[in-house]
Formats: sequence, structure tokens, C-alpha cells
Amino acid sequence: MNAKYSGQCLCGEISYSVDIEPMFTGNCHCKDCQRSSGSAFIPAMIFPEKNVVVSGEVKYFESQAGSGNMHKRGFCPNCGSQLFARFSNMPGMLGIKAGTLNNSSNYVPKLDFHVGSAAPWDFMNPDLPKKKGAAQS
Repeated sequence: MNAKYSGQCLCGEISYSVDIEPMFTGNCHCKDCQRSSGSAFIPAMIFPEKNVVVSGEVKYFESQAGSGNMHKRGFCPNCGSQLFARFSNMPGMLGIKAGTLNNSSNYVPKLDFHVGSAAPWDFMNPDLPKKKGAAQS
């Protein structure tokens, strides 16, 4: 049986699967996500970490977010693909970058957030709700 959500890094050294629905889906337009992705936003899904099965050794880079919270971005040390995120203000949760999904049509964003720092050339889906700052506040 195939997992509801599964994906991998570019080289295939790291893979993951999860069989439950995400607790949150949304597109983060903060400056840190722009810098770390090299793009306009990161499409993110949040799951309880205990439900995510990860194969391979993930390396994490930690930085301080504008909120003061710590943010760890998990990536493949071989190909550099970003896959995961851990947030100090959300213990026990794991973010998954939707661009790494094997079937990207499973990703359905519910919100654009941190739109106050969106790139001027960023085109957002007009049908999604917008939040100037953090998704939760």
C-alpha cells in the first residue's frame, strides 16, 4: 500500500512517507524562505513528527526567525534538497516541503502567509486567504 504523502530528495538518498492528513498547509513568503529556497515562497505541510517515516540521514541547519523562534531546515547532505523543517515554537511537529512530494497534486494550500515580505514579482493565487505575518498568531 502506498502512503498518502511520500517524497524524496533530488538524489533519492532521503525519502519519507506519511499516511495521515497534514495539520496545516500553506505557502510561506517570508524572506528566510525566499533565501533558503531561491524562490518566491515555500509550500509547506505540517505533520506530527511521530507519523512521518524518514529513510536516510538528514542534516539540519538552524537559524533564528524574525519572531525570535528557532527554525531548523532539514536537507540532504548529498544533493542539498530541502525536505523538512522543525520549529522551536511547535515541538513534536515536522514541516515537509511540498515540492519534494512524489505526487505534488496531493498538496492543497489553505493560506498564503508572511505576504508582507513577499517578493514584488511573486504571483499569489487570488483565491487563497492572505495573512501579512505568521500563519498562527
